[in-house]
Amino acid sequence: MHTAEPVSMFKQPKAVYAVAFACVISFMGIGLVDPILPALATELDATPSQVTLLFTSYLVVTALMMLVTNAISSRIGAKATLLTGLVIIVVFAALAGSTDSIGGIVAFRAGWGLGNALFIATSLAAIVSSARGGFAGAIILYEAALGLGIAAGPLVGGLLGDISWRGPFYGVAVLMALALVATAVLLPSTPRPARPTSAAAPLRALGHRGLALMSVAALLYNWAFFTMLGYAPFPMDLEAMQLGWVFFGWGVLVALFSVVGAPRLQSRFGTARSLYGALAGFAVVLAVIAAFPEDRTVLVACVIVSGVFIGINNTLTTQAVMIVAPVERPVASAAYGFVRFIGGGLAPYAAGKLVEHLNLHVPFAIAALAALAAVGVLATNRRALDAADAGMDEEGHQVTDADAVAGEVADEMGGAPGAIDQVVHAHDRV
Repeated sequence: MHTAEPVSMFKQPKAVYAVAFACVISFMGIGLVDPILPALATELDATPSQVTLLFTSYLVVTALMMLVTNAISSRIGAKATLLTGLVIIVVFAALAGSTDSIGGIVAFRAGWGLGNALFIATSLAAIVSSARGGFAGAIILYEAALGLGIAAGPLVGGLLGDISWRGPFYGVAVLMALALVATAVLLPSTPRPARPTSAAAPLRALGHRGLALMSVAALLYNWAFFTMLGYAPFPMDLEAMQLGWVFFGWGVLVALFSVVGAPRLQSRFGTARSLYGALAGFAVVLAVIAAFPEDRTVLVACVIVSGVFIGINNTLTTQAVMIVAPVERPVASAAYGFVRFIGGGLAPYAAGKLVEHLNLHVPFAIAALAALAAVGVLATNRRALDAADAGMDEEGHQVTDADAVAGEVADEMGGAPGAIDQVVHAHDRV
C-alpha cells in the first residue's frame, strides 16, 4: 500500500470547513434524538413503539433513497445535491420541532431522512473536490467530522432536550441553516461525473453473491444495532441530560474504534476474523442486556461498551463491500445501504411491539441472535472477505484502487465511497 504524504487538516479553504461543519451537524442526527425518546413518550402521551417510529421513518426513507441518491448527484452535480439535502433537513427539522403530535414528528423525521441521504451521499465528494492534499486530507477532515458529530450528538440532544423536547429539532434546523448559507457562498461548483448512474443499477448489483451476502449480514447487524439504539433508552429511566452522557460515551468509542481500532485489527487479524470478533462481542453485550434489561447499571455499561464493536464493524464492513463488489463503488454503496437500512428501520418499532405483547427480554434476545446470524452469513462469504484483504473483488479481479478504500470510515448513510469515485470520474473527464 502506498504511504500518503502528511497533510495538515487545518490548512484548508473556507469551503472545506463549511462542508465539514455541516457534516458534524449531520452526523449528530443519528444520536440526537436518543436522549429525548422517553420525554417524547411522556409529553405526547405516546407508547415507546410509537416513539421508535422516529428511527423507522428516518431509516426506511434513507434506505429507499440509497437507490437514487447517486443517480441524482451524478446528473445535477455534488454541490446542487448537497444544497438540496441541506434545505430539506432545515425545513423538516424545524417542522418536527413545531408539531404537537407524535405522528407529525414521525412524518417530518422521514423528510429529514430524505435530506440527510442526499447530503451524506455527496458531502465527502464536496470536501474531496476542494480540500488541499487530495484524498488523504479529505479523509482526515471527514473522519474528524464523523467522530465529533457521533460523540457530540447525544450530548447536544440531552442538553437541548433538558430545556424542551423540541430543542434538538430546532437546534439542528438553526445549525444546518448556517451550514447551508456558508456552503452556498463558499463552495465552488463541482463537476459532474462523465457517466450518470442508473437508478436500477443498485438492485441489479445485488445479483452478485459477495455483495448480496455482505448486505444481508449488514441488515442483521443493523437490526441488532438499532434495537439497542432505539429501545435501550426507555428501560434506563434517565433524564435527557443523563441519557446524553451515556450515549456520548458510546459515541466516543464508536468514533475511536472506527478510525483507530478497526484498521489496526484488520492489519493484524484480517477482515474476516476482525468482523467475526466484533459481531460476536456485540452479541454478548446484547445477551447481557436481554438477561438484565431492568438493571440500569448493566444497561448503561453495555450500551457504552457496545460502541467498541459497532465502530469496528461499521468501518470494516464498508471497506470490504467496496472491494468485494465487482461493480462501481457508487453502485455498491447504494445497494449495500438500501439493504442494511431496511433492517435498521424496522428493528426499533418491532422492539416496541415485542415488549408490548411479550416482555422486555425478547427484543434484545432477538437482537443478540441477529448479530450471531450475521457472523454465520459472513462465514459463508469467507473467500470474498479474504479476497478483499488481497485487494481483489469476488470474481478474482485485482481492484486497482483498493489502497484508496483503506482508511475510509463508514458514515451513517454509507455514501462516502461512492462520493469519492464520483469526484474521480468527474476530474477524469475535465
